[in-house]
Amino acid sequence: QVQVVESGGGLVQSGGSLRLSCAAPGETVKSYVMGWYRQAPGMERELVATISNDEDTITYADSVKGRFTISRGNVKNTIFLQMNSLKPEDTAVYYCHVGAYWGQGTQVTVSS
Repeated sequence: QVQVVESGGGLVQSGGSLRLSCAAPGETVKSYVMGWYRQAPGMERELVATISNDEDTITYADSVKGRFTISRGNVKNTIFLQMNSLKPEDTAVYYCHVGAYWGQGTQVTVSS
């Protein structure tokens, strides 16, 4: 079992920025693809961004390209999501995904 912990959500005005963090302890985690997903009320969970263990492969949802940046910490079992130019439609619970494990989620709310 891998414990995945997210932090950094909150309330921000449209056009603002937030930075999410995710940590998952353990040596095996360093070899996993890690990523962020989000789920808005009444919607299915969707991919936001993923990053490979060597950071060579990064993917983004079309809806966040150019606004969000995923990165991996120097300690490879942490990832970050820098979210700029936030829009009300970015409002959702954001989940960190590590291998087969999910965090509890962190709420991001963007007011118009």
